Amino acid sequence: MDRFLEELPMGLGMALANNPVAMNYFMGMSADEQRQFVEGTHQIRSKAEMQHYVNSLTGNIK
Repeated sequence: MDRFLEELPMGLGMALANNPVAMNYFMGMSADEQRQFVEGTHQIRSKAEMQHYVNSLTGNIK
C-alpha cells in the first residue's frame, strides 16, 4: 500500500493533502477502491477539477 501511495498522481496527492477529511476517507478505502478512485483522475485537467473530485469523497463539494 505504501508503494501505491508513493505512486499517486501529484495533483491527487496535493488535493488530498488540502482536504484531511477526504485523505482519511481515502486511506480507509480498500486497495481496489483506491485504484478505482485514482483511475477516475485520468480525465481531470485542472487543479479545480481535481479538488472537486477529491471533495466528492466526503460529499464536501465546493
